[in-house]
Amino acid sequence: MEKITLTVNEVAELLGVSIGTIYTMARLHEIPHKKIRGRVLFHKETIEKWFTNEEVSQ
Repeated sequence: MEKITLTVNEVAELLGVSIGTIYTMARLHEIPHKKIRGRVLFHKETIEKWFTNEEVSQ
């Protein structure tokens, strides 16, 4: 079964930015995320779509 969520570290690596950047983006609601029991998690498909849309609109 394929994993559907990504951690902060995995998203940072995927996007090529620092972990701090991902935490800042999440805090400022610039990237779609969920907080579950204090952990910041990202839905893999949502992040891929978000990134694609960000690339097209810039």
